[in-house]
Amino acid sequence: MEKIRDIMTNDVESCSLLDNVYEVAVKMKELNVGAIPIVDNDKLVGMITDRDIVLRCVAEKHPASSKVEDIMSSHLVTVKKDTESREAARLMAEHQIRRLPVVEGDKLVGIVSLGDFAVRHLTDEQAGEALSDISKHENEAQH
Repeated sequence: MEKIRDIMTNDVESCSLLDNVYEVAVKMKELNVGAIPIVDNDKLVGMITDRDIVLRCVAEKHPASSKVEDIMSSHLVTVKKDTESREAARLMAEHQIRRLPVVEGDKLVGIVSLGDFAVRHLTDEQAGEALSDISKHENEAQH
């Protein structure tokens, strides 16, 4: 069975609690990504997504200078490098998330996204199921 270590992105850019929302947004634009892990003293403490910025910052009329800590998600679902890809896809579907941080203890060592499953053609069916479940729940939430 395929392990997360085989499909995850190893070189993950992150921000710290010292960064503000504007700085995170600029990094997202530069890297063309929709999520940035937040690390404090090598420890993964949160994740901020483009959706978080829109819903928790812009829509609530907070300034771009807001602390990342006020906008980020801090209750994270994570996996280890030796987690099976099928289990990671199941977790993503169950928790309605598109990106899953990979950790060793509290330290961020990688990230896996739904796109990583599809690009590798390793578990297209699993990625498709997870994406379908996530999209279904997003559509239900919008109505």
